[in-house]
Amino acid sequence: MNAILSVHWFLFAAVWYTANGVLHDIFILRAHKGPYDRELLRLLMDGHVLILSGIIAAICWHMLRHNLMYGAILGLVIATSMVVYCLMIFPFLKSFVTLAISLALICVSARVLLQMNVV
Repeated sequence: MNAILSVHWFLFAAVWYTANGVLHDIFILRAHKGPYDRELLRLLMDGHVLILSGIIAAICWHMLRHNLMYGAILGLVIATSMVVYCLMIFPFLKSFVTLAISLALICVSARVLLQMNVV
C-alpha cells in the first residue's frame, strides 16, 4: 500500500500538470490569430493554472521528502482545486487523467496526514 500511495505521486503530478500547461499555452498561441486580447488572456490562464499547480506540487513533493506536514496540507489544497478545475472544464474537455492524478494526490495527502497524526 505504501508504494501505491507514495509521495512520488506529487512529482508525477508536478510533471503532468506543468507539461500540460506548457503544451496548452503553446497550442493556444499557435492557434490564435490577431492581437493580444481578452479572449487570448482567458485561454492562456488555463495553461498558467496548470503550470502553477505543477510548480506547487513539486514544492509539496520536496517538503514531503523532508517530512514537513505542510507539504501534505498544501498538496491537499492543490489537488482539491485541480479536481474542481477538472469538473469546471469537463463539459468542454474530459480530463480523466488529470482528474485521476488529482484524486490520487488527495489520497496520498490524507494518508500522510494520518501517518503524522495531524488529522
